[in-house]
Amino acid sequence: MEAYKAAELFTLNHFPDCHGALLAGSVVRGEATETSDLDIVIFDKYLKSAYRESVIEFGWNIEVFVHNLTSYKDFFTSDCERARPSLPKMVSEGIVLKDSGIMEHIKQEAIDLLENGPQEWSAETIRIKRYFITDALDDFIGCTDRAEEIFIANTLAELVSEFVLRTNRHWIGASKWVIRSLRNYDEKFAECFVNAFDTFYKTGDKNKVIALVDDILQPFGGRLFQGFSIGK
Repeated sequence: MEAYKAAELFTLNHFPDCHGALLAGSVVRGEATETSDLDIVIFDKYLKSAYRESVIEFGWNIEVFVHNLTSYKDFFTSDCERARPSLPKMVSEGIVLKDSGIMEHIKQEAIDLLENGPQEWSAETIRIKRYFITDALDDFIGCTDRAEEIFIANTLAELVSEFVLRTNRHWIGASKWVIRSLRNYDEKFAECFVNAFDTFYKTGDKNKVIALVDDILQPFGGRLFQGFSIGK
């Protein structure tokens, strides 16, 4: 069944009295694959607490995010505090399935949050992040065990992507959203980032990764080890 129709019927069957509903996710963005599911956000002002549920209906894997008219605000806040705006993004891009007159306001709330970007990192946070990137980079440079260095590279990629995005006040992501977030920030940088790590994974050559990390840290004072402390 076509995605929108399946989402509409699912909402009608399971949440007939809800006050609002949206279809979001990859099918809305035109990025659906063979394994994509339907992300449906439900708003019901009589619901006691929010919950999430996974079901299969109409030939689709369906992820349902169910909220009352207070709980979604708490999720908006927590998502923005961790700089991964999952729910605001779903709501902002979602196609309305049902609306009792609340969806325009909720969608605008989400759009405003996304446009404002995450909270700026403090100088102390940047200093701490520099240290942990330096620590991972040193491990990466010195490692001679192929299995270990693969996983050190994974950690380094996550730390570096977070650092680049947060120091430029851009949202971060996890899994496939790491590279999507980097592309949203700067497509040319994202290409260099992927190329550096791809070269290492394919050939074992660490030089591009090392140069990339040093270039990123340089405007903030470079690698940090000497004199670093926490809680002294």
